[in-house]
Amino acid sequence: MIQMIEIEPSRTLDDYAAIAHFAGPVQALRAEAAMLVPPLRERTVWMINSAAQGGGVAEMLPQMVVLLSELGLKTRWAVIGSDQPEFFALTKRLHNLIHGDGEPALSEADRRLFEAVNRKNAKALKRHLGPDDIVVVHDPQPLAMGAILRAELGVRTVWRCHIGHDERLPATHAAWRFLKPYAETYDRAIFSAPEYIPDYLAGRASIIHPALDPFSHKNRELSPHKLVGILCNAGLKIERYPVLTPPFAHQAQRLQPDGTFGPALAPEEIGLLYRPIVTQVSRWDRLKGLRPLLEGFVRLKGWMRDASRDWSPRRRRRVEIGRLVLAGPDPASIQDDPEGQGVLEGLSDIYRGLPSEIQRDVALLTLPMASRKQNALMVNALQRCSTIIVQNSIREGFGLTATEAMWKCVPVLGTRASGLRQQIRSGIDGILIQDATDPDEVARRLDDALRNLSNRDLLARSAQRRVHDQFLIFTQVCEWLRVLSSAAASPRQAPAREE
Repeated sequence: MIQMIEIEPSRTLDDYAAIAHFAGPVQALRAEAAMLVPPLRERTVWMINSAAQGGGVAEMLPQMVVLLSELGLKTRWAVIGSDQPEFFALTKRLHNLIHGDGEPALSEADRRLFEAVNRKNAKALKRHLGPDDIVVVHDPQPLAMGAILRAELGVRTVWRCHIGHDERLPATHAAWRFLKPYAETYDRAIFSAPEYIPDYLAGRASIIHPALDPFSHKNRELSPHKLVGILCNAGLKIERYPVLTPPFAHQAQRLQPDGTFGPALAPEEIGLLYRPIVTQVSRWDRLKGLRPLLEGFVRLKGWMRDASRDWSPRRRRRVEIGRLVLAGPDPASIQDDPEGQGVLEGLSDIYRGLPSEIQRDVALLTLPMASRKQNALMVNALQRCSTIIVQNSIREGFGLTATEAMWKCVPVLGTRASGLRQQIRSGIDGILIQDATDPDEVARRLDDALRNLSNRDLLARSAQRRVHDQFLIFTQVCEWLRVLSSAAASPRQAPAREE
């Protein structure tokens, strides 16, 4: 059930240090590693999660594994699997409950399923582990697996939980009660915000913010030629002149008026290079606030057509030609998110009910995952073509799509979801919507952001500086070295005797 993910190193610390504004962070990381890595050299660190692609965890892990290895710490990445779709339906319920959403009912049958799948994966990984290894488990899906390995082998374990909610609700209580027998066995726990830490892990938990890799295909700088080439290769722009690279084997697909998906250039080009573009890139998840964003955009279009509103011609024209892009991965390619197809179908139903003139201004795009590199380049190009990036999350553990936009100096419209508040200081680094479920407020905020160019630029520059100082991979790897060093120093548990 375990899939070993092999990563081919493509970027070294020297490559980062060659860029003037990364030289300082790289030097600080190397100095930290010189002190912390030597006692860890005889160990292997195992990063375990539930998906090799799709979502922030799968995007962060590859280069983090590469950099930890370059610094002298042997690091491997493995992904759990299951041939029981009900397992991922259960872990999606747990995900939603941790975010405060859903019916707080988890049964003993749920526990048996959770433990059975984790036990199979633990058995598959067990033969690869040494007694001094450190197992780092990401998110709830493999949580019981780490507890089993710690009990059976005595290995040190760290749980990295990327999700959470800043309120204590019946839903969150149900999830944390369910996970308690496994989580409390770990040597250390890591969360993205102090508000997420359950009481029983207080004193053994640290905070590490997610971070992005500025050299990744999703975040690297794109010259105008490269940007246009990617759009053409991805089927997002008509190739009016020759471009250097051939079309991608798998291109973006766009929801058509009849409810099917077809080429993104039909029924006409989106206009990414010359229209005001409002974009949200996320999984097809109901907690991402996609429906109220779509409804808010439609409402804004209606206001533009209201002659009684005292709008300047430029303001009216900006909304008139503006377009909304909702983009996410092909849901069939994300094993651990079984709700995605249903959410996309719900948005498709709303889209089909829109007037044709509104349909033309809304593009629902599925981005193929057959090539991780090409998918990342599509997202990068879409974000850089955007006038505003929206992350209208109702709940959000952190929200790297907002971080990505901030790094690209694209103005961000976020929400009061706790993960976004960790990044965006409202009125300084971006704008925060108070109620992500209110289409009227979404429409007002979109209108304000679109017409206030000078404020957008100020917010975007501040946001980019904030990411540079706090949310780049160098800071994250430094923090991980400290956590791993602390975990290694903890007393080793004697393994359970085999009956």
